[in-house]
Amino acid sequence: MTTWQQFSDEAPELSESIAARLRAHKHHVLATLRVDGSPRVSGTEVEIFRGLLVLGSMPGAMKARDLHRDPRFSLHSNPGHHTMEGGDAKISGRARELFGEEKKAILESYEQNPGDEAQIFELGVEEAVLTTVSEDQLHVDLWRPGAGVARRSR
Repeated sequence: MTTWQQFSDEAPELSESIAARLRAHKHHVLATLRVDGSPRVSGTEVEIFRGLLVLGSMPGAMKARDLHRDPRFSLHSNPGHHTMEGGDAKISGRARELFGEEKKAILESYEQNPGDEAQIFELGVEEAVLTTVSEDQLHVDLWRPGAGVARRSR
C-alpha cells in the first residue's frame, strides 16, 4: 500500500496541490462499495497525519463496514463554490483500519477527541488526479506509484 508520504516523495508538487485542495474545505466525498457492488457516497473529513492520509468514522458507520468488506475507495475533494481555483482533486486506493498506537496518536491529535470507539482508516494512494483549468485549456495530472506524473491537456 502506498502511503501519502510515498506519493509526496514521488510527486511533491502534485501532492502539495492536492493537499491544498483537501485543506481548503473540511468536507469531501468518499465513494465505497456496497455489498451488492453498487457505489455508496458519504461525506467525510480527511487529514494528512505523519505521512498518512487518514479518515475517521463513527463506529459501525456504513462507510466503515464497506471498507472492511472491500477496502477500495475513491475520494473527491470539495471543489468549492463555482470555481476551479486550485483544481479538482481525486484520490483512489485501498483503506486499512488503524489500531493500537497508530490509532491512539491520531485520536490524540484531534482538537475534539471523538473517543476510542471511533474508527480510523489510512487511505493508501494508488492513483491521484488533479484537474485544473488555465486560460482555455483543461489539464489532467495523473500519478500512479512508480509511474511519475502524466499530464493530458485539451
